[in-house]
Amino acid sequence: MGAVPTEPKLIGRGSGTAGPGPESGGVADGLLLSLKRAAAALRDAGIEYALAGGFAAYAHGAAVSTHDVDFVVRERDVQAALDALGGVGMTHLESPENWLEKAYDGEHLVDLIHTPSGRPVDGELLGRADEMTVGAVFMPVLPATDLMIMRLLAFTETACDFSGFLHVGRALREQVDWRRVAAETARSPYAYAFLTLLARLDVIEEDVL
Repeated sequence: MGAVPTEPKLIGRGSGTAGPGPESGGVADGLLLSLKRAAAALRDAGIEYALAGGFAAYAHGAAVSTHDVDFVVRERDVQAALDALGGVGMTHLESPENWLEKAYDGEHLVDLIHTPSGRPVDGELLGRADEMTVGAVFMPVLPATDLMIMRLLAFTETACDFSGFLHVGRALREQVDWRRVAAETARSPYAYAFLTLLARLDVIEEDVL
């Protein structure tokens, strides 16, 4: 038997336990601590936000993320969010991308995304977030459908490796409105290719496409 995780499991409404917690001392363990510190700082500053990316998928039942922490915020709130993170010791890193800002908590990266794939974060998106328990802390988490749309629209000609996201599609398939995903990503041939692959793998129904 493996070691018992020292961090609480991530629990998401509707998905039950989201798999085993990060191993003590591992990369994901440190990222989870940074996630909780950042979420608390944003909450205490009164900034409306939602957890996105790999940890949001994890909260819904996918495998744990070990890359970075992603939050979505309105563009108008980015500076206030950076100030809040700076107030708990995180460091702003100038980013060449014009759709997010980055902060480091030691070696752990926290992304503040305001315009994913050219779609500005707004009150409608943030209003769809569900309060979920992430590492024993309640915070707003983007729904599985919005996570899927956001990720599929991020695929491009030079960044279309599906291997790291197939497991997320499988894990979240019962929570995703696939027809909405197909409709909102219809302009992207890369999203269509990913959905076609899911259909051929019997993860989703072919009539979704």
